[in-house]
Amino acid sequence: MLDEITRTFAVINPANGEIVETIPDHTPEDARRAVDASAAAFESWKHTTPYERAAIMKRWHSLMLQHEEAIARLMSTEMGKPIRESRGEVRYAAGFVEFYAEEAKRINGEWLATHAENKRLWVIKQPVGPALAITPWNFPSAMVTRKAAPALAAGCTFILKPAEQSPLTAIYLAKLWAEAGGPAGTFEVLTTSDPAPLVDVLMADFRIRKITFTGSTEVGKLLYEKAAATMKRISMELGGHAPFIVFEDADIDAAVKEVLASKFRNAGQTCVCANRVYVHDSIQAAFVEKFAAGVRALQVGDPLDDNTAIGPLIDANGLAKVQSQVADALAKGAHLVTGGTSPGGLYYEPTVLTDMKAGMVMLEQETFGPVAPIIIFREDAEAVRMANDTPYGLAAYLYTRDINRAIRVAEALEYGIIGLNDGLPSTPQAPFGGFKESGIGREGGKWGLEPYLEVKYISLGLH
Repeated sequence: MLDEITRTFAVINPANGEIVETIPDHTPEDARRAVDASAAAFESWKHTTPYERAAIMKRWHSLMLQHEEAIARLMSTEMGKPIRESRGEVRYAAGFVEFYAEEAKRINGEWLATHAENKRLWVIKQPVGPALAITPWNFPSAMVTRKAAPALAAGCTFILKPAEQSPLTAIYLAKLWAEAGGPAGTFEVLTTSDPAPLVDVLMADFRIRKITFTGSTEVGKLLYEKAAATMKRISMELGGHAPFIVFEDADIDAAVKEVLASKFRNAGQTCVCANRVYVHDSIQAAFVEKFAAGVRALQVGDPLDDNTAIGPLIDANGLAKVQSQVADALAKGAHLVTGGTSPGGLYYEPTVLTDMKAGMVMLEQETFGPVAPIIIFREDAEAVRMANDTPYGLAAYLYTRDINRAIRVAEALEYGIIGLNDGLPSTPQAPFGGFKESGIGREGGKWGLEPYLEVKYISLGLH
């Protein structure tokens, strides 16, 4: 697809600052050639049967599981995720491939009741065309397959621009796709240290008919605007600011376990991590004591060590953001229960803060780090009001043993994903996406396939 590459850039291991690998630094001209290849491949790929596509995807799924350890170690090396989590992510990522391999065979049309004796009406579904995906650094495999699998299952070709911090996993997955029998041009990967000029070329090309993006709300809005010029379909999973509400009737030990799981995976660097922890006043002391003990037990260290629970932050900007938010909270009266310092490098201790109040930056902006601010509440309505008081609406969590409260609060929270007594609700067969400024559309499940399909209505007149 691409001519010999002369420009390169280095991928850096955030755990030690060493170069992991030097890879091609693709240019806008490379992007044009990638679209040429993708558009050409689409002309044949769209005519393959769902069963043919499913067979390739099943082989791809099998290869991902066979290479689980290699992929996991690559992820942990290029972006610092603890190896235990990386292994889980590979299985999660492979789950999307397996699910959409099965869904490919369920892309069905339908006959419609006719309004006239001499007419027959039916509907078919066809692939929308070449698709562009822009993925973030924090889930280097799952964010790829959550987008690539439904696109390829639908009969679309796929161009991927992975994050410059963690592109190596994407390259590995594309190689496995080719090994599984994926035809040339169906899955292209463009790596670059300067995304904007390259992405501008892709967004301006009319042949790209679908854009799927996971990243910040600010960048999402820019892409949304650019997509309008060529009326591309869009799916966007943007920023989050997830609340976790712990009610007075909660099993405190169980609630602590779920908040720990939600807050500290990937060192807090996920868009669905609990970012604000609301605890009922009557149980705050007991909750904070047990929660802080759990946080202190989290081992900080080498991502490739099986005992590590907290790896490094992705880069210096990520560390500075966490430090700034903690400093702001402490300056405005927050109490530091545990953590609050950096042991060196890009590491930050898992941290718990109490006495949080309105006006602190951490309660208004996503932290993307291992910091849990505790806010007290006294009434259910107060908790819901504070939880909803944000322009974001991706994920929210609550813990209660009262079924009536569970249903009422889950329905009242303005979020696309609700973890009800569940700190880790994501799964391939379920919809993933948010309300308000957290995005447009859904990925996962049957909802993730629909944006890659055009609905065509055919009316036949009989003579």
